[in-house]
Amino acid sequence: MTTRKIFRSAIWLLFSLIGIAALYFWLQVEFIAAVQIVVYVGGIVVLVIFSIFLTEQAGKEMPKQSTGRTIAAVLAVLSGFGLTLMQIWTYNFQPATKNFDWTVAKIGSQMLNTSSGGFALPFEVVSMLLLAAMVGCIVIAMKSPPATNGKAKEELLEKLNQEHKTELGITEISEV
Repeated sequence: MTTRKIFRSAIWLLFSLIGIAALYFWLQVEFIAAVQIVVYVGGIVVLVIFSIFLTEQAGKEMPKQSTGRTIAAVLAVLSGFGLTLMQIWTYNFQPATKNFDWTVAKIGSQMLNTSSGGFALPFEVVSMLLLAAMVGCIVIAMKSPPATNGKAKEELLEKLNQEHKTELGITEISEV
């Protein structure tokens, strides 16, 4: 992302994941597309946006990246495109001869299967990872500033009061 606003980066992530779901719809795998929208768009991105708001970083700009990091990022992207094109031209990919027959029932039984080739364990691992991420967000958001026993607030008010007195050119400010 080239934007320096963190909230806009999260919104661009949202649109990127919706685009991936559109690719699944284009491949006629509607169930996986729906899962992509519900889990990633509805879950992960909302969690990221929630975390941004909890840490009060929504309106802040991220620092501008150095030219060296920008050049390194461009080189990494170009290398990725180059490797992808090399793979496409090196291997003669042929269209699949058998029909793509994955129904919701087949996908569900495969996800709940605990034997070889099943996805029950990876599904549980991912759910634990998401739980840990949520707990981490809550811990970060609930961190309170170090205790000052009210002295910092009193010192700030005193300083503002002094500045206000010198601005007005008076020695005493009376309450109205």
